[in-house]
Amino acid sequence: MKLATAALFLGLTMVVPRDEEDGDMCTYEALSDTDAVLCKGLEVFYPELGNIGCMFVPDCNNYRQKITHWDEPIVKFPGALEGATYILVMVDPDAPSRSSPKAQFWRHWLVTDIKGVDMKKGKIQGQELSAYQPPSPPAQSGFHRYQFFVYLQEGQNISLHSKENKTRGNWKMDKFLNRFHLSEPEASTQFMTENYQDSPNYQPPAGGSSEPTDKPKQS
Repeated sequence: MKLATAALFLGLTMVVPRDEEDGDMCTYEALSDTDAVLCKGLEVFYPELGNIGCMFVPDCNNYRQKITHWDEPIVKFPGALEGATYILVMVDPDAPSRSSPKAQFWRHWLVTDIKGVDMKKGKIQGQELSAYQPPSPPAQSGFHRYQFFVYLQEGQNISLHSKENKTRGNWKMDKFLNRFHLSEPEASTQFMTENYQDSPNYQPPAGGSSEPTDKPKQS
């Protein structure tokens, strides 16, 4: 299933086959124009989904559940300068919900010292200050935005304060950026998803819960 074209058209809803054998349809919906403002030059690839930047995670094929357990995505910045060094930030500004973001920002991933040549190819290799944590929005909290930002590092040594390392929630991202004089991101994007159990199509499994024993902390 090739979805690369889906991210090229904002405001477009695409319907593609979910399963070639049964012919079911899967809807890939782009973000609203308001939310799409953040989508600038960054691509985020998850297994099975392809580039999900500027899209809703589709409500089919258990994608909204699968994404809570997949490893970190491939993040590409085609416009990266090969000789530069970059910082990658992934946050949820809607913790615990978009209507009441009391734990904004939830830090899902923070990597520094990424070489431009690797950033262009989607190889996120550098100093991982916060290990990747998959999107896991709480039930009945609505859709959450998962935002990715790439900043030019310019030779600085980036670190988190001990207080910042104690928790991922309530991260003062603006103070972090100001501390290292990081202004506008070089590239950014976001996608949206909600707890899979909130889907109108969700059917609890017979004989018990489908929740894994190693369920990640929700945000």
